Amino acid sequence: MNRSRKQVIAGLAVIALVAGACGGSDDDEAAEPAAEPAAGAPCDGAIDGPVTLQLTSHSSGDAYTGAVSSFNEGPGAELGVTVELIDLGETGYEDFIVGAAAANDLPDIIDMDGPFLYNFAWNGFVQPLGNCVPDGYLDDFLPSIVSQGTYNNELYSLGSFDSGMGIWAKRSALESVGARIPETSDDAWTAAELDTILRDLEASGVTEPLDIKWWYGAGEWRPYGFATIVQSAGGDIIDRTDFQSADGVLNGPEAVGAMTQFQSWAADGLIDLSAVDDSNFIEGDAALSWVGHWMYGAYSEALGDDLVLVPLPDFGAGSKAGMGSWNWAMSSDAVDPDAVWAFIEHVTQPKQVEAIAAAEGAVPALQSVLDADPSFAPGGLRHLYVLNLQSAPDIAVPRPATPAYGAIRDAFSTALADIVSGADVQSTLDDAVDAIDSDIEANEGYPAG
Repeated sequence: MNRSRKQVIAGLAVIALVAGACGGSDDDEAAEPAAEPAAGAPCDGAIDGPVTLQLTSHSSGDAYTGAVSSFNEGPGAELGVTVELIDLGETGYEDFIVGAAAANDLPDIIDMDGPFLYNFAWNGFVQPLGNCVPDGYLDDFLPSIVSQGTYNNELYSLGSFDSGMGIWAKRSALESVGARIPETSDDAWTAAELDTILRDLEASGVTEPLDIKWWYGAGEWRPYGFATIVQSAGGDIIDRTDFQSADGVLNGPEAVGAMTQFQSWAADGLIDLSAVDDSNFIEGDAALSWVGHWMYGAYSEALGDDLVLVPLPDFGAGSKAGMGSWNWAMSSDAVDPDAVWAFIEHVTQPKQVEAIAAAEGAVPALQSVLDADPSFAPGGLRHLYVLNLQSAPDIAVPRPATPAYGAIRDAFSTALADIVSGADVQSTLDDAVDAIDSDIEANEGYPAG
């Protein structure tokens, strides 16, 4: 049964981008997607210019404004297409898109963080790229980019870069306590080994040796950065066989054991929970920084040859890492799909991919661009990121490709905060499972059609 988008939005939790778990007839009306995604062929091969497209983006940095300007002055001018960029920031886009959908006024192009594609697609906010993508166009893309952009067997988006996860470390600090420096995730520190290293660093005078960017707050960082703990122990934040429950994977004994270990580091003062910026690692109060690719520029500039990237710890089932990042999609209200594709094609060309990835300190989406950067080559400072992505989903683990991701994110983020504050780990993870499963049940399992 198809419903109007406005009816669906009325039942959505705006921030989570999923329908609320409350009872009542309004919530029941919101239980199905607004419309089945339009499969097949949005492009007709012609642009009826002049056309002005609205692009909502998480950034108006030079790389993004430069990409828009180069399009408008180059292929856009030839095709009669102009793109206007609206900077919504890294969190504001969620509220904006939901409100715009309710008003039937979606922008033409949506720049979104990877995991929210699935809820947007389920709700009919974005449409498959379909026949807009020429044969062979995807051949140069990292498989992880194509995987991230696919929902219900349709390609909805492409990104200009992928993400990298690990621990940035000070080589000199590790050497001072006799810690080995692993180079690949196959050789990662065990959780027990990291425990010893943290305590040795503290004894050597490093105040709070592990920086985890706790000051980033709730939101995408916590599930992206720390679901890896549960996954490395052999659990997960949802059972991916059917995406219908988190029971047994988020609250099983493996997950509880790993989160209890992490909690002990917080309780013993080994984690810096009071930092308000990045200076703790740069200036020496922390020797290890558990963070993503985006700190590469600042850290490498500050520390030079003393900077080294090591994998996240192995809690029993192998080191894991996050993956996926911002990507470009075509809204269901796009005034001219061919014009939208012309822009997406532009920002996924090698020159633009190189510029945008460099600005983000990220992993370029194209293998050809990746091959040309020595920092990603064997022996390069960021080679670990490449190895992890090449081993996806065994090492780099995608966030769950389900419309329930918003509920999963919020439940895990809340649980992590409570655990770090000293709450009972088992009952806290049980509560997170209940919240996730209740959301999925309220939405009748998020049926695909």
